[in-house]
Amino acid sequence: MYSVAVLVELLRSGTSGGHVKCWERFAESAARLPDAAGLDLTVYFLGERERAETLAPHVRLVMLRPVLSTSALMSADGAEDLCDLAPYHPGLAALLPRHDVWHLTHSFAFAATAVRFARRSTPAPRLVASVHTDVPLLASVYARYLADRWLPGSHPAVGRYLADHAETRLRRRRDRLLDSCDHVLVPTPAGRAELARTLGPHRVRPLRRGIDHGLFRPDATARAALVREYGVPADRPLVLLAGRLDATKGVPLLTESMRLLRDRGRAAHLVLAGSGAEENAVRQALGPDATLLGPLPQERLARVYAGCDVFAFPSRTETCGNVVAEAMASGLAVVLPEGALTTGWLAAPGVDGIVVRRDDPRDWADALCALADRPWLRQTLSRRALSTARDTHPTWDRVLTEDLLPIWSLPSPSRRRDPARAA
Repeated sequence: MYSVAVLVELLRSGTSGGHVKCWERFAESAARLPDAAGLDLTVYFLGERERAETLAPHVRLVMLRPVLSTSALMSADGAEDLCDLAPYHPGLAALLPRHDVWHLTHSFAFAATAVRFARRSTPAPRLVASVHTDVPLLASVYARYLADRWLPGSHPAVGRYLADHAETRLRRRRDRLLDSCDHVLVPTPAGRAELARTLGPHRVRPLRRGIDHGLFRPDATARAALVREYGVPADRPLVLLAGRLDATKGVPLLTESMRLLRDRGRAAHLVLAGSGAEENAVRQALGPDATLLGPLPQERLARVYAGCDVFAFPSRTETCGNVVAEAMASGLAVVLPEGALTTGWLAAPGVDGIVVRRDDPRDWADALCALADRPWLRQTLSRRALSTARDTHPTWDRVLTEDLLPIWSLPSPSRRRDPARAA
C-alpha cells in the first residue's frame, strides 16, 4: 500500500472550476479501484470549514481552512479561484508525514509547505507536480482588474506594470517549485516540450484530462428545458461559453463579436454559464441578446451544454480546457482560437471544430455568422465533434490508470533534487 496526498489549494464548492472538478473526478475513479491496487489517496482542498469526506476506505477528500486567503483581494465573482497566500500551512504540514507521495497542483501555500517540509523529512517523500492552470498569466489579468478597482483613473501603464510584475514573479516561483519535483505532469505536447527544455525530458510526463461520457452527452429534451427554465429564445442559435467571465476566457472578445453579429442582422443568442468581472459589460453590450446563468453544478451544466448549438471559447490561457471536451461530448459545434492548447481536443482542426486565426472580433463574428447562416454546417460540425469525443477522449478511469498510477507507484529516487531552492 502506498499513500498519496494531492494538494489542490483552491476552494472546493458545488460550482468550483475545472481544476477542482478534475481532482474530484480522479478521486471518484480511485474509489472504484479494487483494494489490490494498493493505492491510498487523500485529496486536500481549501474549505470554509475543516472537514473530511470519505469516498471509499482508501479514498477521502479533506478540506482545510486557508491561513491567508485571497478573499480580501477579490470580489465575490472570483470565489472559485480563492487560494492561500501564506508561506506555510501548519495544518497541512502536520498531515503530510502520513503520505509517501506529495503531489503538487498549484504554486501557493500547500505547494510551498510541501517543498519546504520535504527537505527535512525522513524518509524523504516523492514530490510530483501537475500543471493545470497558467497561474502567472491569470495573475497578470487579475492585477489589471485590481488596478482598475483600487486605482481608478490611473495611467494604463500602472496596470501594465503591475500585471507584468505579477506574471514574472509567479512564473519564477512556479518554475522553482517544479524544479524540486521528481516528475512533472503536463496535459499537452506543447506544454511538455516547453518544460522538458528546462527540467529534462525524463522528468516530464503526460497527464491527460478525462471526460464523463455518461453525464456529457446529447439530449433531445434539453433545449426545451433551457427555454422553459431560463427564458432563452427558441427561434435562434444559442452560443455558449462556460467558465469564469473575464478576459482570461476571452469574454470581452466574444461579447464584441456577438454585438457585431447582431449589427449584421443575424439572430443569435449568447448563453454564459459562470460569473466574473465582465458580467456587467456583457449585459450593457448585449442586453436581451444574452442570458447569464451564473455558476452551475456539473449536472445542470451538462443540460445547458446539450440545449445549446455552438460552444465559443476564445481563451488562450488554458492548459487544457475541459469545457471544450464537455461541449464536444454534448454534440456542440466548437469555435476555438487557432494555436490555442484547447485545440488539442480536436482530431482535425477545421473539420471537427472551427479555428479562428486572429483574436479579432470581426474574425470571430465571421465564424459565428457562418454557423448562424448555415444550420447544415452546425449539424455537420456537431456530428464530427461527437464522433471525435467518443473515439478519442479518454474516461477519467483510463487516465488515472494509465497516467497517474504509474507515476505515483514508482519507487523513490536514490538521489533527490534539493527542494531548498524553492523555499
